[in-house]
Amino acid sequence: MAVSDKTKNANNKTLLMALGIVFMMSMLVAASVPLYQMFCQATGYGGATKIAEYAPDASMISDREITVLFNADVNGDLPWYFKPEQRKVKVKIGEEALIFYKAVNESSHDVTGVATFNVTPFKTAYYFNKIECFCFTEQTLKPGEEVDMAVSFYIDPEFIDDKNLDEIKELTLSYTFFKSDDYEKQFE
Repeated sequence: MAVSDKTKNANNKTLLMALGIVFMMSMLVAASVPLYQMFCQATGYGGATKIAEYAPDASMISDREITVLFNADVNGDLPWYFKPEQRKVKVKIGEEALIFYKAVNESSHDVTGVATFNVTPFKTAYYFNKIECFCFTEQTLKPGEEVDMAVSFYIDPEFIDDKNLDEIKELTLSYTFFKSDDYEKQFE
């Protein structure tokens, strides 16, 4: 039985639509990581913070203080020692703070790592602004090499206007270092 031209056209349209959908889905998957990172930074969702070029003017600094705790983890096969130089710091809302994390390559070969971060409670992340940070930047350490990595930040003065944050007395900035190729595999 011969297939009519009308049926062939319908089949061709269906095939083209299916291929178009597959192509669009592939493009969305490829763009999902950078789009998700931009979304998280804009909204504070998932504990992502904002990026700032400088701290607010000194006149914006509040008398309200908050304690910022620091956490460090190493994931997978990364043979590094990684810890904050200080466990916590008390800062005034709007005041710039500078802290350091120490990383040491404990292996006998060069190793490249990359760090991710979050802030908890998640609802505070929107107000946490990083001026300088080592996150999402590959760091290569030689065998036995030790480095101090700076984080400069402030809590946005608008924090005190958010009534949902009145009970917040402390928040935690957490970093996790991954072996660079392990980090990239997460997004494949």
